[in-house]
Amino acid sequence: MFGSMIPDLQMGLASLFVHKLRTLLTMLGMIFGVGAVVAMLSITEGAQAEMLRYIDMLGVNNIIIEAKEAVDRDELQARRVISPGLSFRDFRAIEENVSGIDELTPRKRFKPTSTFPKTQEEIPQLIGVLPNFAEINSLRIISGRFFTESENVASAPVCVLGETAKVNLLGYDDAVGKWVKVNSQWLQVIGVLNQQATADVEGLEATNRNNLIIAPLNTVLRRFEDNNSYLKDEIDGIYIRVKDKVDSVEAANVVQAILSATHKDAGDFTVVIPAQLLEQRRQTSFIFSVVMICIAGISLLVGGIGIMNIMLATVLERTREIGIRRAIGAKQADIVRQFLTEAVLISIVGGLIGIAFGFTLSWVIAAAAGWSTVVTISSIAVAFGVSVFIGLLFGIYPAVQAAKLDPIEAIRYE
Repeated sequence: MFGSMIPDLQMGLASLFVHKLRTLLTMLGMIFGVGAVVAMLSITEGAQAEMLRYIDMLGVNNIIIEAKEAVDRDELQARRVISPGLSFRDFRAIEENVSGIDELTPRKRFKPTSTFPKTQEEIPQLIGVLPNFAEINSLRIISGRFFTESENVASAPVCVLGETAKVNLLGYDDAVGKWVKVNSQWLQVIGVLNQQATADVEGLEATNRNNLIIAPLNTVLRRFEDNNSYLKDEIDGIYIRVKDKVDSVEAANVVQAILSATHKDAGDFTVVIPAQLLEQRRQTSFIFSVVMICIAGISLLVGGIGIMNIMLATVLERTREIGIRRAIGAKQADIVRQFLTEAVLISIVGGLIGIAFGFTLSWVIAAAAGWSTVVTISSIAVAFGVSVFIGLLFGIYPAVQAAKLDPIEAIRYE
């Protein structure tokens, strides 16, 4: 079987090389179409992978409660008429009434005005949490350790730095044991976190998780005075991790009901469920990928029409050749196979060049725009498979038309 295909391949290649420029122009549609598919899928895959990694890092077993800050005193006073805001009372109510909770911690955020040794354009944000914050968020310490409960009880002046905060404040040398000054308070660095994914998630305040100073909750509450505290809730966040066999969505519904009752539907908090966000993002990623493939498929469709036009022109040019081949014994199936081989060769070569073009385009976009791109085997397979299918589909009609030519009339054709 494969032996009988070799002459067809040789004849097809010889025919295509006779008109190199025309063949190249015919391939352009496939090249740009395949390149567009590979590039767009790599961009969407990279963006979605970064987002999914961030959501997954938030914890699929976690529930995050965020306080909605008041814009000004008037809004705060209007809220306080009906709601006390997010507080330790809410924290205790959740701890005592929601079953299936494994760990939970309140969070208090503080925005410094200055830091030392260095004050950056983007000053690190200080957050106060309990020691189980690291376990709840699966934080990995790459140097030193996380603080302990005894340090939290004692309001110890210690902290853990995110990677960006560590580099900005203390450079690339080992930071453990050194001191940083946040406003007027000195904190000793006892640990440094690994690099973490960052992304904007609806319901969560946009925060660079690598540019954080994490300290014991009591340290932040007792050592740092917020001049705008009248606009803040007692605490501004609660992190909850439920046990493995507990449905985080159902647990979040219970949390929502408790807080809605205590806050009297003031709408001054948001409940974020990473597991739900993860599923939504996966569905969005799939739909977006399908849409991108359809858009890029238009380019492949145009390329297929170009192949059909050129192949029809080729049939017209080679009418006498077809007649002579039929006259010396070639069957209609042989003629069909010959022209289909040429059409598929155009799409295969165009597809291979298109894959290389898509790789290059993805690299250029990633370098120029700073976007994350991921070229997957599946995107290459989809692009190349569609390219070959288009060549085969649009090559059938010219091949059948060539095979239907009357041998005698074809020989007489001038």
